Amino acid sequence: MFLKGNIAYTPSPEKFEVIESGYLEIVDGLVKGVYKEKPAGVNDADVTDVGDQLIIPGFVDLHLHAPQYANVGLGMDMELMPWLNTYTFPEEAKYKDVSYADKVYSQVVKSLWKNGTTRSVIFGSIHRESTNRLIDMMIEAGLSAYVGKVNIDRNAPDFYMETLEESLSETEQFLKDNVGKSDLVKPIVTPRFVPTCTEELMRGSAELAKKYDVPVQSHLSENLDEMAFVKELHPEFESYGYVYDEFGLFGQQETLMAHSIHLTENEIQLMKERGVWAVHCAHSNANLGSGIMPIRQLLDNGNKVGLGSDVSGGHMMFMPANITLSIQLSRLVWQETNHEQDALSTSEAFYLATKGGGKFFGKVGSFEEGYEADVLVINDDNLGVDGLSLQERVQRFIYVGDDRNVVSRYVRGELLEEPSFDKLVSS
Repeated sequence: MFLKGNIAYTPSPEKFEVIESGYLEIVDGLVKGVYKEKPAGVNDADVTDVGDQLIIPGFVDLHLHAPQYANVGLGMDMELMPWLNTYTFPEEAKYKDVSYADKVYSQVVKSLWKNGTTRSVIFGSIHRESTNRLIDMMIEAGLSAYVGKVNIDRNAPDFYMETLEESLSETEQFLKDNVGKSDLVKPIVTPRFVPTCTEELMRGSAELAKKYDVPVQSHLSENLDEMAFVKELHPEFESYGYVYDEFGLFGQQETLMAHSIHLTENEIQLMKERGVWAVHCAHSNANLGSGIMPIRQLLDNGNKVGLGSDVSGGHMMFMPANITLSIQLSRLVWQETNHEQDALSTSEAFYLATKGGGKFFGKVGSFEEGYEADVLVINDDNLGVDGLSLQERVQRFIYVGDDRNVVSRYVRGELLEEPSFDKLVSS
């Protein structure tokens, strides 16, 4: 299989690789090569020619909350802790009702498809059955993800609380339900964050992650009040990250930590040593007034970094919007540090939303040989392309395009049609 069009991708953060009217070869779901000319012996019947459109890798979103989708755009004048209690916990409690989950999660999966997010890492709710439904919908849609049943056993409303025993037993059953179920959609252990997880739950969650050899996701140092609460709960630890580390949730298995804003130097080094990912959630951090992740410091230090939409703290699932705000915030930091900390370039931020974050899934997010062929076809005719270079067209799409410009999506070389869940939801 070949796709012909204007190809752009970032093998490294420093620059785009661009080929005008090039050929992308896909064999058994993997990229075989990218060519300036049609290889000898290739029949036109084997080529899908998209004309003057763009061919780029699919986007990777390393942090979003599926049950918060119905709350997008609400409570944006609050800080984290009041926002959780006023909007988030009451909404997530509704997912005890599987029919409600079906209704909202079908919209979530369609939105991921529509926005060109081919890989994502998702928080569900505390409800196993509803989270299983989300996994089934992602499988049906042909999208790739890690999906987690959330764990909570303290400091949450009574209507959205588990006992320690319930949380661990339901999580283990969730893992049994889904480990090995799909090669594209997999479970992930998901303690919400330290304030809502007892020591026993954190330790038990880590043991389950190790037993079933699955990754871990949670939140770290998002908000100053949150951090003060963690210090009150665990005064014996140097800082927030060391709490997770003590209980086996800080890189003992592959680990994502969303936000990672107010980090100490020691935490940054520990994250690097443990291979813990910092997930930059620019829109959420701005909306809730949490702060700006030290992304340049982390990148220069060699830490693992990716981007996340953090719906619904973030209000934009479209990853190019998260790319642009990440750049804009870094430019503010560049100015505030008297130009000592370099701002993100367009290629760096695009890399983070494709190959950079894609590393969590393996060889994903690039068109290098052997990478899984996650591909978007972009029609940017309405954006004014005359006289622009191919790289300028990609930049313009990132800044002023939207989901309507995404016309085709492939995961592992398979063309994905718009998801329909009529049979699944009615079953």
